[in-house]
Amino acid sequence: MSDTITLAAETRDRVGKGASRSLRRDGRVPAVIYGQNREPTAIHLEEKALVKALSTGHFFTTVVTLNGQRTLPKDVAFHPVTDRPVHVDFLRIRANETVTVQVPVNFVDEDESVYLKQGGVLNVVRHEIEVTCEASSIPTEITISLKGREIGDSIHISDVALPNGVEPSIDDRDFTVATIVPPTVPTAEDEALDAEVAEAQAAEHAEEEAAAEAEAEAEAAEDADEGEKKEG
Repeated sequence: MSDTITLAAETRDRVGKGASRSLRRDGRVPAVIYGQNREPTAIHLEEKALVKALSTGHFFTTVVTLNGQRTLPKDVAFHPVTDRPVHVDFLRIRANETVTVQVPVNFVDEDESVYLKQGGVLNVVRHEIEVTCEASSIPTEITISLKGREIGDSIHISDVALPNGVEPSIDDRDFTVATIVPPTVPTAEDEALDAEVAEAQAAEHAEEEAAAEAEAEAEAAEDADEGEKKEG
């Protein structure tokens, strides 16, 4: 069954970049509730409460009540450098409404597998499986047993025991969830490629930090301009 939580939310009187920055400085996160052919509602949440909900690992399979409205989290935007949440989208839902969600996969019984003794490696193709079910019956995770699995085995969606009322959204093929493969021995070429990737990632991180600093300077200048206009 899906988790259910309530988060305190307040309606936003103002929208836009300036208003959103002001909220974030006060420890609030801008958000929007949409769906059911109704006008979107702009709200803001306490950042600490949101981060706590995100840390469970099941946020996107949790029914969240906001100002008396049942919702399902659909998207969270994070700051590229600090990883702080900067915006959240919530979809309005009804109690028995059929929804489509991504549910994380949890592999168990690895110590009872055969492939570990053979030196094999679990290659996870899908860390999440998209399923359809009633909003009140969203599973927090999909458990897959590795008991008896050997090198060369493939785990398809047909091998997975889904809870009653839960169906994979992809129903036109028996897709692969994971495979058991032989161990790989890194070569000099692999190590050189890893070094190149690490160097590229470091350069990308430096660019993101520079962009964030430039954005912060631009925001400060914009705030200063707004202050001067108000004083004028």
